[in-house]
Amino acid sequence: MLWFLAIWLFFTLVVESERFAQVSLSANMNRQREVWIRTAAARDLRMIDTQIIAGLQNGTAFFASTSLLAIGGCFALLNATDRVTEIFADLPLPLPFDRATWEVKIIGLTLIYAYAFFKFGWAYRLFNYCSILIGALPHRDRLGTEEMEAAIHRAARINVLAGQHFNRGLRAFFLSIGYLGWFLGGWALIVSSTLVLLVLLRRQFLSKASRTVRF
Repeated sequence: MLWFLAIWLFFTLVVESERFAQVSLSANMNRQREVWIRTAAARDLRMIDTQIIAGLQNGTAFFASTSLLAIGGCFALLNATDRVTEIFADLPLPLPFDRATWEVKIIGLTLIYAYAFFKFGWAYRLFNYCSILIGALPHRDRLGTEEMEAAIHRAARINVLAGQHFNRGLRAFFLSIGYLGWFLGGWALIVSSTLVLLVLLRRQFLSKASRTVRF
C-alpha cells in the first residue's frame, strides 16, 4: 500500500513540476489554455468559447456522476462480503481471504473514488467560473490595456486550475485500476500499480499526443 501511495505522489510531482513543464502533455496543454483565452479576448463574438467551456463541463459532470456510481458499487461490495467469501472459497487458487482485510480494501477503493468526485466537482465549478470570466472580458478594442491583460490572466488561471483538478480526478480513476491488484495480494498491487504508472508516464511524455502539442 505504501508503494501504491508513493507511486501516486511521484507521478503527481513529476507531471505538475516545472522541471518537466516543457515535455509533459498536461503542462503543454495548460499553455494552450492560455493561448485560447488570449485568442478569445481578440474575438468580437465569444459564443464559440462558451460552447467549448460547456463541452468541458459536460465531460467533467460525466466523470463526477461516474464517481458517485463507483462509490455506490463499493458500498454494494461491502454488503456482499459473505457472498465474496463463498466465491473465494470455491476458487482453485491459493488466494488468502480475510473478511476484515477485504472490507479495509473496499473502504480504500471508496476513498479513491470519493477523492475523484471532489476533484471533478471542484473542476466543474471552476469551469463555470471560467465561463463567467470569459464573459467578463472587455471588448477587443481594449486589447493591450492593463485592464484586458488582468482579465485574460484571471480567466486563463482559472481555466488552468480547472484542468488541473480534472486531471487529478482522472488520475485517481486510472490509479484505481492499479489498486484492484491489492485484492489478489500485496505483490499483485505492486505489479499492477507499477504498470499503470508506466502507462501514465508514457502518455504524458512519450505519446504522439505529447509530441504533437510540445513547443
